[in-house]
Amino acid sequence: MLKNIGIIGLGLIGGSLAKCFRQRIDGVRIMAMNRSEGSLTAALADGVIDGYSLEDMTVFSQCDIVFVCTSVDKIPYYVEKLLPVIKKDCIITDVGSTKKKIFDEMLRFEGINFIGGHPMAGSEKTGYKSAKAHLFENAFYILTPNAAINKTQLDDMTELVERTGAVPIVLDPDHHDYVVAAVSHVPHIIASALVNTVRLADDSKEHMHSLAAGGFKDITRIASSSPEVWSSICDDNRENILKMLGAFKESIDLAQKRIEEGESLYNFFDEARDYRNSFTSRAPITRDRVYEIYVDVTDTPGAIAKIATLLMNENINITNIGIVNNREYSDGALQIIFSEPGDRERAINILIKTNHTVLNKE
Repeated sequence: MLKNIGIIGLGLIGGSLAKCFRQRIDGVRIMAMNRSEGSLTAALADGVIDGYSLEDMTVFSQCDIVFVCTSVDKIPYYVEKLLPVIKKDCIITDVGSTKKKIFDEMLRFEGINFIGGHPMAGSEKTGYKSAKAHLFENAFYILTPNAAINKTQLDDMTELVERTGAVPIVLDPDHHDYVVAAVSHVPHIIASALVNTVRLADDSKEHMHSLAAGGFKDITRIASSSPEVWSSICDDNRENILKMLGAFKESIDLAQKRIEEGESLYNFFDEARDYRNSFTSRAPITRDRVYEIYVDVTDTPGAIAKIATLLMNENINITNIGIVNNREYSDGALQIIFSEPGDRERAINILIKTNHTVLNKE
């Protein structure tokens, strides 16, 4: 187990990693560096880190691994400063959402043990003050090791990721960027495009703005993300994003053509529905599956707490629970997620016996 950990950049991700490791690894020692000292002193006062520096890289000299949690453009700078002072077998990793560009940058450094990392978790909030120890639970955490990494090092890194509660997946950096262009980057562009379309098409009384709730609000939620972060991502992953935008445009053009020619869009919606519904359980590449139910509840104070307490008293482990804001297109208002099929089945039986309506019992 890697117990001497360094973190450069103590913001949302770096701070969450530090808090998580402090809680979940006995005997861990965490050293940190950050541009502003406020986050460092706060983390030290919280007992989250053991020491820090604003500029002196030697604080990482005994580290087994160093997480560089800065913007992608700053990573080479810190890596160059790290290499002369860290141990020969020290692993360096990052947390950026694009991997190929930084992976290629790392090739110019000799003797580097680099494992690219992308925890697919986050928040619209930023900074150490928003960091949470449970931020990575049940999230995918992509790893892209370079050729110098041996099996033991990759296993150690994988074990460390598992300690966060995340699900590690090893991918080639090119393939990573292609995949996330489709499932993460382009959706952000589409969400922003939808919002801008409504913004420009609205009337003087802003009826569209007033009625933009339910489905529209849900599918455009990610348009509230940081413009700086996402413009940088689009620059880094330009080629793959363009490919996926082209594929999306073909799909939109097909729908438009069928509408223009008076053809049915039944298959268009049916195929999308079937594929979307298959997201209920995790794909086989993960080590575990997620099992969920939807419960029809009224929006009254204590409704969620009542159900959560009911299941907790039966020792049923709930991975996640929350209101589904859009009742127009979804079965029920309360989504409950379990990690074990047995917990799901027991929960269904208990809820039915207590006169709750479970809409996806099958």
